[in-house]
Amino acid sequence: MKQFISFVIKEAKHILRDKRTMLILFGMPLVLMLIFGFAITTDVKNVRTVVVTSSMDHLTQQAVDRLAASEYFTIVQVAATPREAEQIIRGQKADMAIVFGPDFASKRSGVQFIVDGADPNMSQQWTNYATGVLLNADGGAVNTKMLYNPQMRSAYNFVPAIMGMLLMLVCAMMTSISIVREKEKGTMEVLLVSPVRPLMIIVAKAIPYLVLAFAILVIILLMARFVLGVPLVGSLFWIIVISIIYILLALSLGLLISNVAKTQLVALLLSAMVLLVPIVMLSGMLFPVESMPRVLQWISAIVPPRYYIEAMRKLMIMGVGIKEVAREVLILTSMVAVLMTLALVKFNKRLE
Repeated sequence: MKQFISFVIKEAKHILRDKRTMLILFGMPLVLMLIFGFAITTDVKNVRTVVVTSSMDHLTQQAVDRLAASEYFTIVQVAATPREAEQIIRGQKADMAIVFGPDFASKRSGVQFIVDGADPNMSQQWTNYATGVLLNADGGAVNTKMLYNPQMRSAYNFVPAIMGMLLMLVCAMMTSISIVREKEKGTMEVLLVSPVRPLMIIVAKAIPYLVLAFAILVIILLMARFVLGVPLVGSLFWIIVISIIYILLALSLGLLISNVAKTQLVALLLSAMVLLVPIVMLSGMLFPVESMPRVLQWISAIVPPRYYIEAMRKLMIMGVGIKEVAREVLILTSMVAVLMTLALVKFNKRLE
């Protein structure tokens, strides 16, 4: 046990002495949380809008006032014809135009949207929001009740995804260089002649990163709740338990990469480049998995962050119980067992 503790202390000293490592460990989560939480957003705000109407009667004026009073739209101009409004949009002076028909006041219908469709997702959101503003007042025809996210804030969707990306990248990147560092510095001989078993060496190297990853998790949760205003509706206990399982998975993957790679540079490239694209593109972080082609859905089934992000969204935002995320927990636990076994098998007991 004393030898095991000595290995843990040695690895912890390696981490704490490296200022660049500490900067990556704690700086990257803070920066990315702020960027994704505030800068990268799909919230609809201040959409530049042109109003087209043949007669500005009382009800039409009320509709225009509702649009202007909302935080979603900014009335930049009033045009006489739809063609004129279209030219304003083509000139990049507006994002959409709302054309009120002559029978809008009597029938509360006859509304046309002319939208800049360069970004189809955002243009669809602008249309939906405008429809809601126009029809949801005074007993209109549409009455929408938004569950879980009534303010429709994108941070509710992004924060669980950011947690999955950060914990995977930080843990895998840091642990991937741990064994390779020993090889490059020539200290692997000391490990090989020690009486400690390979499994104990791997566990001893993972423990300091496990502690640091847990500290990062606490920082992310605090920022999500008090800086980004994302609620933690579900059980905090299960959020932490599933996060620890996911951290162990990321550490296991990093150790496996560390065993395979020959140099620290190769280990970093493998952990950063090979993991980053699948996490961002195939985990459901930005795009729904259900909307992907069938082949990509099959590939996404082996991407661990997909299941962690799904579990965190259910627990944090929807407030479900552990039974509703049992499938995700089982898959993540199975992946931990597989990756840790592979890392142990790949651990070479002899120098090449």
